[in-house]
Amino acid sequence: MIDAFHTALVTALEPIGATFEICYVDDGSSDATVERLRRIAAVHPAVRYTSFSRNFGKESAILAGMRMSRGAAVVLMDADLQHPPELVPRMLELHRQGYDQVIAQRDRAGEGAVRTALSRAYYRLVRRFMDVEIVDGAGDFRLLSRRAVDSILSLPESNRFSKGLFSWIGFDTVSFMYENVQRAAGQSKWGGRRLLNYGIDGLLSFNSRPLRMAIHTGLWLFLSAFVYALWIIANALLNGVDTPGYATLITAIVALSGIQLATLGVIGEYVGRIYHESKRRPHYVVRETSESAAVSTPGPTLEPAGPARPER
Repeated sequence: MIDAFHTALVTALEPIGATFEICYVDDGSSDATVERLRRIAAVHPAVRYTSFSRNFGKESAILAGMRMSRGAAVVLMDADLQHPPELVPRMLELHRQGYDQVIAQRDRAGEGAVRTALSRAYYRLVRRFMDVEIVDGAGDFRLLSRRAVDSILSLPESNRFSKGLFSWIGFDTVSFMYENVQRAAGQSKWGGRRLLNYGIDGLLSFNSRPLRMAIHTGLWLFLSAFVYALWIIANALLNGVDTPGYATLITAIVALSGIQLATLGVIGEYVGRIYHESKRRPHYVVRETSESAAVSTPGPTLEPAGPARPER
């Protein structure tokens, strides 16, 4: 799809009359994407690319693209044509009006009812619990001014959640709706499990409320157990000693065990993020760039004849 995307993007950009560059990030693909990018970069001087040594994920690819960019405005978009290139001129026009962020917000046309309901429920949960504002349908397809890009690049954390970071930096922001477009080819690797994990990352990246909820849950359980103990004592004083119910005991054990495990899981997520941040590993490893490919000279190098050089 790279060739089709590149043709569509250049067709949308050339009539603008402004100088532009196109920065591709190959996130460790196992097909012929790198070879196609080499060919495109050799023909078009405005094209640059970075290829990772393996798949490092969407967040690392976005970060690499912003680090590559040199323009006064940067547009982030996927190369599967779900982000229509013909919307870029509209985004640039809004940027000229003074906006630092221009968000292309898709509708949910063509999505299944279950996925739409779950997505809306997630965004309602996010707006309630997260410390930043995230709009339903606002993804990574957006324009950022140079100062907005520099602000994002100045953030040092390893566990990155771009949607939250874009909202966190602030600046003047405007959005517009566009009709959801299906992929031109191929299948998305973002299944239900990856979407769930990405949603959990978003919830944990910008607030500590899950830990506070664990405290509140523990306090409510303590209060409930205290009231229940008072009821048992009063019942024993009034009606004599009663044999405890087996079902009540099992229910209490299972409920408390589940809550404890969930609380430990939440604490473990935060501890794991602290551990990951403390290692300070790079976000990605680069295998090849358009610059390194341009300076490489394949084949043997001939040296002039002369006296033998001493080994060292």
